[in-house]
Amino acid sequence: MTLTIYGCYRSRASRNIWLANELGLSFTHVPVIQVYRLPDPNAPGAPLHTQSPDFLAINPKGQIPAIDDGGFKLQESLAINLYLARKHGGPLAPKDAQEEGLAEMWSLWASTSVEPHALNIQYHMAAYPPEKRKPELVEAALAALPAPFAVLDGVLAQGGGFVMGGRFTVADINVAEIIRYAKPATALFDAAPRVKAWLDACHARPAFKAMWQAREAEAA
Repeated sequence: MTLTIYGCYRSRASRNIWLANELGLSFTHVPVIQVYRLPDPNAPGAPLHTQSPDFLAINPKGQIPAIDDGGFKLQESLAINLYLARKHGGPLAPKDAQEEGLAEMWSLWASTSVEPHALNIQYHMAAYPPEKRKPELVEAALAALPAPFAVLDGVLAQGGGFVMGGRFTVADINVAEIIRYAKPATALFDAAPRVKAWLDACHARPAFKAMWQAREAEAA
């Protein structure tokens, strides 16, 4: 069966490519750009984008990432990672039903309790040009994130530096790719030193570095 990952590196597809690298999977990468990044998505020669008919046949929701795994189509980056880890097994996968529950729990927790605020930090402290930044969103994020960062710091202390199972797993990838958005707010990490050390260790992994190198080479 052939795995195809749809999405540009500068999207949540980075999560799936990182995991595929960790698992040593052979896959085809089909770049798909977010339609809002194109001045005219209908122009002749426009790249494949999230509203292109060919991509909507893969994901009618018109969002990246998506995968086609030998005819099985799946969307939502965190779900894709949980599926691939379970399918291919090994130490990155949950070892039993309890760990499956934990991996799902921490993935959902990160996406709901951390990601909305962390994205505001990423965009309004770093990614957006100054004239588009909204300081009030940064202030709200900085007020909201210390509590979940403290929770994660405590979990890492109990788990030997990992989110679950005392080892590096898909749960670390899913949570780390969300925590990463908050990196411009260095004070958050200074107050949660285990989170900082864990994220640094995640980003030192060869599979992450390979994904990030390809991301940096991709057109902004």
